[in-house]
Amino acid sequence: MRVSRRGAVDPFIVMDVMEAARAAEAAGRSIIHMEVGQPGTPAPKGARDAVTAAMGHGALGYTVALGLPELRAGIAALYQRWYGVTLDPARVVVTSGSSAAFLLAFTALFEAGDRVGLGEPGYPSYRQILRALSLTPVGIPASVMNRLQPTPADMAGIQMAGMIVASPGNPSGTMLDHAALKSLMDHCAAHDIAFISDEIYHGLHYGDRATSALEISDDCYVINSFSKYFSMTGWRVGWMVVPQDHVRLIERLAQNMFICPPHASQIAALAALDCVPELEANRTVYAQNRQLMLEGLRAAGFTKIAPPDGAFYIYADVSDLTDDSLGFAAQILEQAGVAVTPGLDFDPVRGAQTLRFSYARSTEEIMTGLARLAAFMGQYSKL
Repeated sequence: MRVSRRGAVDPFIVMDVMEAARAAEAAGRSIIHMEVGQPGTPAPKGARDAVTAAMGHGALGYTVALGLPELRAGIAALYQRWYGVTLDPARVVVTSGSSAAFLLAFTALFEAGDRVGLGEPGYPSYRQILRALSLTPVGIPASVMNRLQPTPADMAGIQMAGMIVASPGNPSGTMLDHAALKSLMDHCAAHDIAFISDEIYHGLHYGDRATSALEISDDCYVINSFSKYFSMTGWRVGWMVVPQDHVRLIERLAQNMFICPPHASQIAALAALDCVPELEANRTVYAQNRQLMLEGLRAAGFTKIAPPDGAFYIYADVSDLTDDSLGFAAQILEQAGVAVTPGLDFDPVRGAQTLRFSYARSTEEIMTGLARLAAFMGQYSKL
């Protein structure tokens, strides 16, 4: 049977690593997971209790396409609490994870063939979703000097219809401060470039909090998720904030593409907004893990790293160790029993010389993984 060119996207390498790790575990091996950006903690207890209660009170059927009104209001209140931004709940769209939000945003904003910029290294699915929608991803190499975040100078002279920026970034964990984010948004506004701000790691910071694009302008799309800070990856519930005059456009697309987000997940998400002590306790664990990783990775021989401001990743330059990050990651999994992600997922040009390490699991697992990495590196020699 025929297939489309649009469907010929690259694999999401971290998911392949995750499958290899699963197969090793199924064969009886102990694997420490530093590959996937998934909290080791479950959804907050209040969220789980809310779903249990709801299941005893009748069917959980379709909701309206834009999401439960109570959840949209709760998310709007979050912007007031976190950023001091007064947000009309009507501008909030609940989605089936942030992935659905990317699909809706890219479909609403761009025509087939449009060029959309993304910083590299960056989240790999941006590139593949754009390709699947007949759009052209334009990688913008970010420099170590700018902490792997794009700048207006990096974008100079590049023709594009849109730009997507993540702060904190994946895989780097580095953030744009208010001035840096504003300069990017001002550049895009001056050149008629639609600006999309991926803020799914907001709430996970270890110094100053992240700046939301909504603190700077309403003329942007903001995408977030309950997956990371709220520890609800498998529930597949996210949200987006769009300009007022785009709400009906997004609503029509959402009705037809998704009908609605999962009802049970929306109930859990609404309750999770009030589980602040538990969520902050999780962040304290990540902060401890971050410090352990910064010290342990350097001690093991991974010395070229950009200390992350947020999220739960460390991105390491391993060019002194290998020029084949895919093979290096496979070797680490096989010999050390630690799953890590090759940088090729995040940067198709420079990623052969980088690795991403996640510290989202328990502190005990992080300590075990670091000990295994140190033992592996003690015997490793560059091929």
